Amino acid sequence: MVVNISAGSAAEAAGLCAGDEIVALNGQVPRDIIEWRLLVDEADLDVDYRRGGLDLSTTVSKRAGEPFGAEVSSAVFDRVRTCDNHCEFCFIYQLPKGMRRSLYLKDDDYRLSFLYGNFTTLTRFTEADLERVVTERLSPLHVSIHATDPDLRARMLRNPRGGMSLRWLRALLDHGIAVRGQIVLCPGVNDGAALDRTLADVLDRYPELESVAVVPLGLSRFNTESSMRLHTLDEANAVLDAIDDWQDVFLRVLGRRMVFAADEYYLMTGRPFPAADAYEGFGMHEDGIGMARTFEQEFLGLAHTTTGVQRGFFAAVDTPPPNPAAYTGLRAGAATSPVTLRSRRDAPIGVLTGEFGAQVIGPLVASLGHRDVRVIPVRNEFFGGNTAVTGLMVGADLSRVLEAEPPGHRYLLPDVCLSEGRFLDGTTLADLPRPVEVVPTDGAALRAALEPAA
Repeated sequence: MVVNISAGSAAEAAGLCAGDEIVALNGQVPRDIIEWRLLVDEADLDVDYRRGGLDLSTTVSKRAGEPFGAEVSSAVFDRVRTCDNHCEFCFIYQLPKGMRRSLYLKDDDYRLSFLYGNFTTLTRFTEADLERVVTERLSPLHVSIHATDPDLRARMLRNPRGGMSLRWLRALLDHGIAVRGQIVLCPGVNDGAALDRTLADVLDRYPELESVAVVPLGLSRFNTESSMRLHTLDEANAVLDAIDDWQDVFLRVLGRRMVFAADEYYLMTGRPFPAADAYEGFGMHEDGIGMARTFEQEFLGLAHTTTGVQRGFFAAVDTPPPNPAAYTGLRAGAATSPVTLRSRRDAPIGVLTGEFGAQVIGPLVASLGHRDVRVIPVRNEFFGGNTAVTGLMVGADLSRVLEAEPPGHRYLLPDVCLSEGRFLDGTTLADLPRPVEVVPTDGAALRAALEPAA
């Protein structure tokens, strides 16, 4: 479904409009946005489409490589390949009832792994998928490893295919596809000796992996799995010790660190973050690894570019359109937000952020010496558990905190917690009891917003 036509584009000149349903391009029916992009890059497209129940056709005259000019409503045009695992640590199983339908979509689709950085377990991967990935060079892909022991992996995924599906990981690497791995670490399940075995197997069997991110289990207050629990302090420290040791091994053998711990582990233990160069280019920023150091460099003006936030699954979901495959959304532009009244530029400032974010931002803001700027941690009572990241802040918790804050101040809100102007609980900026200013989620943007009025 066409949702927008760019002014002055080839699509506009051919008479295409928002609301048209594209049926075929040059006689081919694209399955997803990947094939769409390849087709619309061609010259002089014959477009079959439907409008108001009528089957129509037109020719879009354009040069090869010239932008087509039509923005479509979804990333996948057939159906999203849903996940048939039943992982007890899956966060989607821990969502409260009554949220947007799109948030409960549990995908295991390699196409969304390529497009958005979603992680796939490869349990539904096929020979035909491998052929397409290799032929079209859909790289990088993101693979959930969790454990390399077949029995343990099958048990964690609650899927008998989980024990053998990593054969596809080997096949992808054999064909030169870049792959980034992830391990969700569940205390007492795949940590300790199991983690050591997994990393030893990575070195032995999958040394071509770009990286392996080790992230802590996320628990909400809606978790019903009794075996899932939070890390103890000793366990979190043991994870960091193990990763330090394995980084030394990988450095000696491969010349790179390979495995990295999520920022949460350092925040949980109070240990300092590694130096910026230890992250080897911040390739896993979107997995929560190196975010704190990146933000610090941006805030202090040490970074040449800013990272901001990519629009992954939770950030990309939109009101479900008629096509179920469109739940992930694909938007060419940034999400728009309602216009709100702003307090005067020289008013006292409150920076709204999650509890983990406050630990990172607090010292940076304090270093400026501005007595009229404060960091306001927002406890996540909506999800509860150990949910403390800024991206999962919701309107209900922000409203609770802002009700206790004085009017007339400037309240800065990072854009990472908004998608199409809405929070995950469905509320909008207009529902908040105080006006807020939405700023990009990077250190440079926050620093600029804190500068005194000229």
